[in-house]
Amino acid sequence: MNTLSVTQSLLIALWVAAVMSRWLGGGATLTLRFSPLMTGLVVGIVMGDVAQAMIVTAALQMIYMGVFSPGGSMPAEPSIAAAIAVPVALLGNLKPEAAIAVAVPVGLLGSYLYQFRFFINTFLGKYTDKAVEDLNAKAMKRSIILYPTLASFVLFVPLVFIALFLGAPIIADVINALEGTVVIHILEVVGGGLAAIGIATTVYVIGRKDYMVFFFLAYFMSVVLKSLEITMVTYAIFGILIALIFVQSQKGGKGTPPAAESAGDGSSTSFDDDDDDYDDGF
Repeated sequence: MNTLSVTQSLLIALWVAAVMSRWLGGGATLTLRFSPLMTGLVVGIVMGDVAQAMIVTAALQMIYMGVFSPGGSMPAEPSIAAAIAVPVALLGNLKPEAAIAVAVPVGLLGSYLYQFRFFINTFLGKYTDKAVEDLNAKAMKRSIILYPTLASFVLFVPLVFIALFLGAPIIADVINALEGTVVIHILEVVGGGLAAIGIATTVYVIGRKDYMVFFFLAYFMSVVLKSLEITMVTYAIFGILIALIFVQSQKGGKGTPPAAESAGDGSSTSFDDDDDDYDDGF
């Protein structure tokens, strides 16, 4: 049975705790928490298979594209989901769609764990109150920054470590044992559907119906050109070029001088016929 070593499990657990503590990189931590990409990269480096880890993580990113956090509340924790699902996929050589099916329940459980962290912080608030009463700046820094960060590490490191060291190999073996059965087929179908929901949610959040044409253009391009095995990088380049063409076309009508006001106003500026007929093409 393929397993994660103690060191690998501990490194991934420490990374997750740092991200969930919102201490790592200051405000950048929120981006790390809302997206599985960096966590997937770290997992790939730790496990020595960055390429496959990023393939799986890219599939996970699809389902979390439209996830946003009103009031700071997340319906799922993409970072925790990637920290568990990517190792499971690498250990069991799973398809990205099967990894998505693993990530979804893990991400939901992670959201409850994150809320429990807030519950712990309510008890740490009394130290902040005491520091404010004493006008002790150093104590306030400790109670606001240090103590919640330590609480996050105490909460997440053991749980994520146990889930990786003991749980990930078992989940991978179970899924491997079910390979070729209807269960795996269901997981792959559900995983693919969740990715589609993520894209649809993103389009809905953007809320620009006039941009829907680009969504359908990209979809049918991927269907028509599937046999050419075009990579995602090539599609990204196509997308950038189409976006630039669209932006340039939108700017095409700008910069044209307004028409001269009607005669009768002494302050009006008159233009020669040659100037009026001139078109510079912009």
